Amino acid sequence: MAIVVNPPRLQRVTDADGRNRIEVSGTWLLRVILPDAATLRPQLAQYAKDTNARWDLRAIQQLDAAGALFLWRMWGRRRPDVLLKPEYEDIFANLATKPFPEPPPPPRDRLGLLVKLGQGLLSFSRNLYAITILAGNLLLDLLYLLRHPADIPWREISANIHRTGSQALAITALVGFLVGVVLSYLSSIQLKNYGADVFIINILGLGIVRELGPILAAILVAGRSGSSMTAQLGVMRVTRELDALSAMGISHTQRLVLPKVIALAITLPLLIIWSDMAALLGGMLSAFLQLDIGYRQFLHGLPAAVPIANLWLSLCKGSVFGMLVALIACHYGLQIKPNTESLGASTTDSVVTSITIVIIVDAIFAVIFSNVGF
Repeated sequence: MAIVVNPPRLQRVTDADGRNRIEVSGTWLLRVILPDAATLRPQLAQYAKDTNARWDLRAIQQLDAAGALFLWRMWGRRRPDVLLKPEYEDIFANLATKPFPEPPPPPRDRLGLLVKLGQGLLSFSRNLYAITILAGNLLLDLLYLLRHPADIPWREISANIHRTGSQALAITALVGFLVGVVLSYLSSIQLKNYGADVFIINILGLGIVRELGPILAAILVAGRSGSSMTAQLGVMRVTRELDALSAMGISHTQRLVLPKVIALAITLPLLIIWSDMAALLGGMLSAFLQLDIGYRQFLHGLPAAVPIANLWLSLCKGSVFGMLVALIACHYGLQIKPNTESLGASTTDSVVTSITIVIIVDAIFAVIFSNVGF
């Protein structure tokens, strides 16, 4: 004959003497309690607040140690006035005499911050060493190709120029236009207060051509093309294609890394010019709407406000940024282990490192060439 398993139940009853009694019934086994634990826990906590209530456990069909411990913890690890079956008395007596202590807090690691700092420094040193080795191999491959022009991977270079350049025109133009509109709009609000409307040309020209254009294009390329390069090399690592190239005697750096570095060194300066044009167009439109500065006046005053040296400096920064983004992206791609978790982590590290390095190098350029172009 099968035993009927009733779910655990709680009910508050008021006795003739006016005292509350909590009737506990059903089966209080671990496998039966777990499905209803979310409902039983707040109900038990609410009933346990009444310290004068009597708990009647005589209607319980089955009770194991887990069910008793569940009730014990809800009672606040103390035994209230309880009516029990004799066979359950030993369970609660053991809980009362041998309480379960709280686990001790984990020991405080006073050197944790120093250890993390050391680990970060070691990781930075390893990556810097690997990138230096990769750059040296690229230089050797470049010297080899200059002596053997027939081996230059023109198709790979052309394909990377297409992927990193022409396919990025839409997003760079859109973001550049919106940045120009925002910068012009915010600047015009302040310039109106001082009657210096015409200086919007200087602010937009120098700000966009000298700084915002290169930084904006480099960050977009790092997030778009840099992550793509890392993922591409990572997938080749996971699918053992890099091992196949090594078995055939084909250099990774010559066929995979060098075309990407050359492509970004070419396309990023061109993308900077493209994003500068879009940003200046957005700034010019906003200046016309906010300050009533005509297009002809804006275009006529732009060459005088922005010396040509700023454009050349911007293009030089773009070429350096492009090589750094490609080099870092390829480094992290080649360091990926043959598993999908490493692929995602290395792609993220590639983008973050590329953007950080771009900002640091831009700050170095700003300090070194602080007297150029003014």
